[in-house]
Amino acid sequence: MTNRCPLCASARTVFYLQDKKREYRQCERCRFVFVPERFWLSADAEKREYDLHENSLQDPGYLTFLRRLADPLAEQLKPSSKGLDFGCGPAPMLASWLTRLGHDVAVYDKFYAPNGRVFASRYDFICATEVVEHLRNPGLTLNGLWSCLTSGGVMALMTKRVQDQEAFGRWHYKNDPTHIGFFSEQSFQWLAHQWRAEVDFPAADVAIFTRR
Repeated sequence: MTNRCPLCASARTVFYLQDKKREYRQCERCRFVFVPERFWLSADAEKREYDLHENSLQDPGYLTFLRRLADPLAEQLKPSSKGLDFGCGPAPMLASWLTRLGHDVAVYDKFYAPNGRVFASRYDFICATEVVEHLRNPGLTLNGLWSCLTSGGVMALMTKRVQDQEAFGRWHYKNDPTHIGFFSEQSFQWLAHQWRAEVDFPAADVAIFTRR
């Protein structure tokens, strides 16, 4: 059983917190907080949790939520850009919104749109909203997505960020059993350094990387 960091693969991880259901560890190199594998749900149980979500293409509140990422992303895009909505879920509203703005958007979700052919293409932008906290191997997955970006391409991620250990102990976000990885701003800065990318934080739960 390994306690290596699933983001940067460092063996330098330390105990961070224990609650009634799970243990959490933090990487000393990239500051990523993660749930050890022995606490993960099975794939079937994970999907049952997602099936409980009630997001809908007709829900204006859901669109307002997504536009915290969509609006700053759209400001950076050239007309008719080609993109990928990774982890789109059963109601790909973000892809629908960006398509209405004139962009060509493919979708992928391991449960609801499992079309692996999308990874054979290159994209001007990739977005993932409330997805990266679910990834079992975030380092491998995010590096793979990054390799699909064109020069000057943009990756936009939405996920709530770790602040400190005290706040983490009170944090409702960690209580979702499908949330197994938690990024801090330092984690995103580490990724930007690895990718030689620029990173901006237009909202408290949004990080936008630009490929140089």
